[in-house]
Amino acid sequence: MAMGGQNSNRAVMAEINVTPLVDVMLVLLVIFMVTAPMMQQGVQVNLPKADTKAMAPSEEAVVVSVDSSGKLFIDKEEVAAADLRQRLSSIFVTRAKKEVFLKADSTVPYGEVVRAMAEIKGAGIERLGMVTEPAAK
Repeated sequence: MAMGGQNSNRAVMAEINVTPLVDVMLVLLVIFMVTAPMMQQGVQVNLPKADTKAMAPSEEAVVVSVDSSGKLFIDKEEVAAADLRQRLSSIFVTRAKKEVFLKADSTVPYGEVVRAMAEIKGAGIERLGMVTEPAAK
């Protein structure tokens, strides 16, 4: 009598089933495609166009936005103009790199943008970057 019984004629299958791996990769691809547009910080504004060299964004960039109605935002949170300096000071109290990007709608009066810049500089911010869209050629 053989010890293997009915299984003695079968060979061990040593192939990897890649179907579950492909399924997982496709699900991850869909998740990243859906969430990537939501990762952008700030408020949607109509940016002015300028022909300048792009700055490399830092890993923890703080974006101050001024929308078309003149409201101020830090990332996506609305902030009163009187509180902007204090809020930025509290954000950057523990950070070594004090850098802010300013996005202002192209329809906002120049004076409001300058007031926002003065408040940002008054908070002790060392570097202030202006965000624009590339000019069409």
